[in-house]
Amino acid sequence: MATSGVADRGSTERSSDTKIWNNPTVRGVFWQIVLIVAVLGSAAYLASNAIDNLARQHIASGFGFLNRESGFDISEKLVQYEPSDTYRDAFLVGLLNTFEVAGLGVVLATILGTLIGVARLSPNWLLRKLAQCYVELWRNLPLLLQLFFWYALLHVAAPGPRDAWNPLPDVFISNRGLMFPTPSADPSHKFIWIAFFVGVVASIGLDWWGRKRQEATGKPFPILAASAALIIGLPVLVLLATGAHMTLDKPVMQGFNFAGGSSFSPELTALLIGLVVYTASYIAEIVRSGILAVSHGQTEAAGALGLQRGLVLRLIVLPQALRVIIPPMTSQYLNLTKNSTLAVAIGFPDLVFVAQTQINQTGQAIEGIGIIMATYLAISLSISLLMNIYNARIALKGR
Repeated sequence: MATSGVADRGSTERSSDTKIWNNPTVRGVFWQIVLIVAVLGSAAYLASNAIDNLARQHIASGFGFLNRESGFDISEKLVQYEPSDTYRDAFLVGLLNTFEVAGLGVVLATILGTLIGVARLSPNWLLRKLAQCYVELWRNLPLLLQLFFWYALLHVAAPGPRDAWNPLPDVFISNRGLMFPTPSADPSHKFIWIAFFVGVVASIGLDWWGRKRQEATGKPFPILAASAALIIGLPVLVLLATGAHMTLDKPVMQGFNFAGGSSFSPELTALLIGLVVYTASYIAEIVRSGILAVSHGQTEAAGALGLQRGLVLRLIVLPQALRVIIPPMTSQYLNLTKNSTLAVAIGFPDLVFVAQTQINQTGQAIEGIGIIMATYLAISLSISLLMNIYNARIALKGR
């Protein structure tokens, strides 16, 4: 009897252990702990190995080099910078150049891609086929190859400054880059910019108020026209009140090059054209699919009411298509920003270019690569956050 009791108790303990191990939650926690320990152990091994190798080669570690003199010049800069400035200043110049490319690229690619996407659905056969050829051509060529093509076109095929192409009034394209007019400097312009930002903030508040008013009364408010009046009207009123002269500083030929106005270097021009043309081909398909996702019955109903095609597209189709367009559009904005790192291939001094120069001079590759990764991660997360906020705002909400 005693022997039987001991056997039963051992069998019960083994059965209890088996039940615990068969619990999915217990197994999941156990394997997650194992994975975390393995990852941390691998990271610690790699860090220790890197520190030993750096010490053996007498290479300093840490970010103390940021306070040292950089000793190299940057051809394009949005802020004052000299070779006697620090690496921190050099990284700031590269970061601002990256922001310039990404910001201009996103805006221009969105405009061009939307136009091409709408043209893909045009009843005009020729326009529709031209838009299709554009998409099929540029979407199926590697981006790096396109950058080389535009860069070579500007350097080899483009004429010199004296014979520069003149596609628009006071806009010139030559092997020196893109030249265009800009407003002449005036002390009162800062007040105009303040009025512009006040108009933007006021239009956002007006949009919120207009939506609440429509939900309460059912009466729509002309938000688009009112916002345009605020954003454009306030700066114009400030311009008139201050008596400032809004004159343009135009590029003119002097000697062997243009003087006046502003210019984009051949590297920046080629980079922008390549990124915009390539990304717009994807955005065009996103816009086209978003428009096709809207029920055709709604466009037929709008046509039966006598609405013009442009009004149907702007008031009925696009607001609904945005719910389909925004998520994949976010991915294209992220891709454009990350693809801007290819600027180093054609010599544009963005963040990657500055980091590469810093690595060659100091040998601190881990820190340089870390700065690049952290910066692009922060930019990508910021873009995702803003687009997700906008996507949540326009999403259909249940009652």
